[in-house]
Amino acid sequence: MDIRGIDHIELYVGDARQAAFYFGRAVGFRLSGQGGPETGLAGRRSLLLSQADIRMVLTTGLTAEHPAARYVQRHGDGVAVVAVEVDDAAGAYAELVARGATGVTPPVTFTGADAEVVTAEVGGFGDVLHRLVERRGDRRDFLPGAVEPTPPPPGDDAPLLAEIDHLAVCVPPGQLAATVRHYREVFGFAEIFTEHIEVDGQAMNSTVVQSPSGRVTLVLLEPDRGHRPGQIDAFLDQHSGAGVQHLGLRTDDIVGAVGALAARGVRFAATPGSYYDELEARVGRVDAPLDRLRELGVLVDRDHAGQLLQIFTESMHVRRTFFLELIERRGALTFGSGNIKALYEAKERELAATAAVPQGVGA
Repeated sequence: MDIRGIDHIELYVGDARQAAFYFGRAVGFRLSGQGGPETGLAGRRSLLLSQADIRMVLTTGLTAEHPAARYVQRHGDGVAVVAVEVDDAAGAYAELVARGATGVTPPVTFTGADAEVVTAEVGGFGDVLHRLVERRGDRRDFLPGAVEPTPPPPGDDAPLLAEIDHLAVCVPPGQLAATVRHYREVFGFAEIFTEHIEVDGQAMNSTVVQSPSGRVTLVLLEPDRGHRPGQIDAFLDQHSGAGVQHLGLRTDDIVGAVGALAARGVRFAATPGSYYDELEARVGRVDAPLDRLRELGVLVDRDHAGQLLQIFTESMHVRRTFFLELIERRGALTFGSGNIKALYEAKERELAATAAVPQGVGA
């Protein structure tokens, strides 16, 4: 079984059109396809968004019994499917089930004039599934016969984001080791980094697992209940269990991307100005204007291979359970201590600010 990379992610949302409006206008995605009962997608409305090599499906259940509707009722809007591309979906499905994965949807074939796509689904973590996708023929036909392609709008802007870098996943306390073992033994992932982080009386354990291709990376996070509750605990409570806390999106120009997204209304987690006073003493010379990094709130860290620049959006979700990370890698390959600590502290500042605002009508 060869997992080539992330084919797409699918979010279950309360209103696909409203979510598409945000991701389109604010984050720069464009509508690339759509489907519903009229195309054979019973009980649901799905919109395909794309930007460079990122494909995102937004799905809303049209009946209370649809899995998307049940997911949203329990978890709110969030990532429900992480789809990976494989050479042989049927073979991969059989192999994964034999290794201990929970089979959810046996192989199904979608055929069009110029393309054929085979998909199958197995359980992942929490209520999140992994969809196995095998593509033949025209790769622009996302799901032949089920999702109708939408022509790009005139004057389509150049993409700001390039690809999905990683997904950060929160699991309940005591489940990290079992989750890591599941991805290692069932999916063949490698454990590339592990760490225990303590910040201001709170603590978490983190392990990064990655596919052999290096194209699918999961940052697994578990709260340490031996310390006071923190942001991972808050996610698990508000999300009602394990799930994707944030989506890491790689960009080739984080300064340009953050500036453009901020101008479109995207709000980013604030960073204290004092963070930049000793920045180059900590990470070395940064090939970007420090005053611009300070203005935008972009964080910088270093690992054994180089530097990375990153920033986290404020959550766009009413439950504060899902947000985005923009990341530019300048040689950096993994996730260093400063990286994870920066995420933790940035999210803590947002949660603290949110708790200080009275929650009333229209909040």
